[in-house]
Amino acid sequence: MAEEKKDPWLNYLALTTVILAVCATLSTFKGGGFSTRSVIAQAQASDQWAYYQAKGIKGNLYDIERERLQFELDSLPASASPAQREHYQAQLKKVGDKAARYATERKDIEKEARRLEAERDAAQRQGKPFGVAVIFLQVAILISSIAGLFKRKLIWLAALPVGLLGLVYFADGFFLFF
Repeated sequence: MAEEKKDPWLNYLALTTVILAVCATLSTFKGGGFSTRSVIAQAQASDQWAYYQAKGIKGNLYDIERERLQFELDSLPASASPAQREHYQAQLKKVGDKAARYATERKDIEKEARRLEAERDAAQRQGKPFGVAVIFLQVAILISSIAGLFKRKLIWLAALPVGLLGLVYFADGFFLFF
């Protein structure tokens, strides 16, 4: 039985298909990593915003308490002792300090929440090209497989630009040049 002679372009078809498959696998892996990073950063940012709101509520409670104490101080009769007035002043300062501390803490929490949102956005920007790359690379692999199955060089040549586009998006996932 004579062995069927293999067309040389079939070797190139096999090689390009392997390269496309490896790049598709890496794109899936990298895109998944950025997707995970995005989800984690979003969850952490949401936690920070909830913490921010909790600090705001606590700060508002101290503001209300300060207003109440101020009202009571202002409502003291003229005959109230200096000790009573000093007690209210001390309480006002204590409550005011706590309200100010919560306001300061809220600013720090807000900065952290915004940093996490920026991290989420960056991960989404970087992950998107990998997702697009997978689509083009998978289509190119499919077309190349059909070309190999039917041994049609023209079909394989049609797969090359699709694969090239996938490779461009794959590179864009790393370098973000689009």
